[in-house]
Amino acid sequence: MQALITNIQGFSLHDGPGIRTVVFLKGCGLSCRWCANPECISPRAQTGFIETLCTHCGKCAATCPNAAINTDPAGQRIDRSRCEGCGKCADACYYGALVRYGEPMGAEEVFETVRRDKMFFGDGGGVTASGGEPLLQADFVRRLFELCKTDGISTCIETSGFAPSESLYALLPLTDRLLFDLKLMNPKAHFEYMGASNELILANAAMASGRGADILFRMPLIPGVNDGAENIEATAEFIKALGRNHKIQLMPYHRAGSGKYQALDMPNPLRNLEIMPRDRIEAARAAFTELGVECSISE
Repeated sequence: MQALITNIQGFSLHDGPGIRTVVFLKGCGLSCRWCANPECISPRAQTGFIETLCTHCGKCAATCPNAAINTDPAGQRIDRSRCEGCGKCADACYYGALVRYGEPMGAEEVFETVRRDKMFFGDGGGVTASGGEPLLQADFVRRLFELCKTDGISTCIETSGFAPSESLYALLPLTDRLLFDLKLMNPKAHFEYMGASNELILANAAMASGRGADILFRMPLIPGVNDGAENIEATAEFIKALGRNHKIQLMPYHRAGSGKYQALDMPNPLRNLEIMPRDRIEAARAAFTELGVECSISE
């Protein structure tokens, strides 16, 4: 059983409790304008080009079986209509200017990588399946988590909730914690900024809560998009209606993924968006607290 993995990141402190190893899977059904992991959106392997690392040696063009590499510095380096993401150009590049996003790996292979980090997990850490949307590859995650559970490794899923309910339901018994995004409560605004309705997302959140899942809700805090009083109030009311005193964590907008958009020749819709000042972030946290939902900020 294999999946396309873009990265396995050790010693993460922001993707679940404790020290964690995060497995980033490819493929997502949403197209959030602020996505920090654009390389995880497509379910196919892709090749990225980092122009600042290129020495124009030409080895990539000589290796490409599809003639998808343009060596003219004035043109676009990769012809996306020809590129199949095979990674041969990246293997030939000594300088790291070409990067393959999406390596096929088996669940057992990923587990062995995670297991090597076990000494760092302590009592609270473990593995987090992220992406992309890991629930779209539920069979792979299930096998990985079965192996982790057998070895005493705690499990966590970072999800948008936009996936078949049966996939989430099947993984709940193997999942110690869910990091569940609630981005926008207004369905029209949700469709505008993410390309899909939030109906399935809210239904999955309610189902998981009803099944007793340990959920930390999270909100990517995007200035001018979802930081207004109306959305915060609607989000707080939804969480309180679940009846289990769930908490929410704010994840302030950042530009860490900007270089990946450029490397993949993808448009970056919010490239000019200003970083939210600290006082506005604190105001959003305070608003949730005043509405009766415990709120923290991801630092």
